[in-house]
Amino acid sequence: MGSAVLLNGIRGHASDVDGPVVVIALLLLLAGFVAISSASIDYALVRESNALHYSNRHLIYVALALFCAAVVYSVPVKFWFDTGWIWLFVSLILLSLVLVPHIGRGANGSQRWLAIGPLTLQVSEFAKMFLIIYLAGYLQRRQVEVRSEWSGFIKPMAVVFAMTLLLMAEPDFGATVVTVGTAFGMLFLAGVRVGHFMAVALASMFALVILVISEPYRLARLLAYRNPWEYQFDSGYQLTQSLIAFGRGEWFGVGLGNSIQKLFYLPEAHTDFVFSIWAEETGLFGTTLILSLYLMLVLRILWISRRVAALGDLFGAFVCQGVALVLSAQVFINIGVATGLLPTKGLTLPLISYGGSSLMACCCMLALVLRIDHHHRRGEGVTHGR
Repeated sequence: MGSAVLLNGIRGHASDVDGPVVVIALLLLLAGFVAISSASIDYALVRESNALHYSNRHLIYVALALFCAAVVYSVPVKFWFDTGWIWLFVSLILLSLVLVPHIGRGANGSQRWLAIGPLTLQVSEFAKMFLIIYLAGYLQRRQVEVRSEWSGFIKPMAVVFAMTLLLMAEPDFGATVVTVGTAFGMLFLAGVRVGHFMAVALASMFALVILVISEPYRLARLLAYRNPWEYQFDSGYQLTQSLIAFGRGEWFGVGLGNSIQKLFYLPEAHTDFVFSIWAEETGLFGTTLILSLYLMLVLRILWISRRVAALGDLFGAFVCQGVALVLSAQVFINIGVATGLLPTKGLTLPLISYGGSSLMACCCMLALVLRIDHHHRRGEGVTHGR
């Protein structure tokens, strides 16, 4: 049903749509549905008295995400170029509303969600996309200034700093890292001077270190990350259980549905640590398959970026680069956390993790990439005026 919604929203001939991006995205969505259904079945049975509760909700999220993607795909690229500053303004307003008592919703010590009718949206997921659109337009308009003047670099970083303050007030350290990293990556690829880049990058890294050591719970996670087995019944509990899941998976896994760690050893295994259950049930073969799909998706998006840049559309190229950076960062952080490569931090695995906001944002970003590619396949020219 979800794929039919997407296909009905796509205009033009099938040859105008980049098949590899669509196929890889749908395969990841399918893998996510299978992984979440398996990881959540016992948890849902105990908590909701319905073994398929989270599976059904996730399927609804997938359908809604594909519908949103179809809407984004139907919008001309020039619209996003002309309105980038509006979407940035919208994202800052929404991130501010999240912090207002009785408007924003909190959970587990964080206030990150807005209730819109029956939906609860995590605003930071959409703020990443809006920032990419704004930065892509800015980098296209201010190419010379960005590459030669301090002001061209500092202006967008001031915007990123404002967004970072709002994200840390929630607090959402994971989204902050992804947002800052994506902005730096886009500016670097746009040709900013290395000296300017390194100066601000080092200052930002120093600020992140201060943020980590200034909060006891973040410091505890860092200590647990260094030696999780020393804190296996405290702050290192999730990580040690995740590592056990990876160890049990071996080469080909214990089989779909046969995970032991999902039986309340790994807390809420269908959320941020769903990849651990997938690893346990499918082994090295299954994890390599998912990583290969992500690699192919990112490389394909970068290929589209390079192609549209060669056609003179820098805005489209920068958008594609930003989407590739966001997806790469989230995959690296989520899997890095699950495998003990990085300190524990809640961050969704694109197109796989449970949650409507993440699915909708990821599908919308991919739809924007597809629309940019479609724009040039039909020979409509660059997306901006000269």
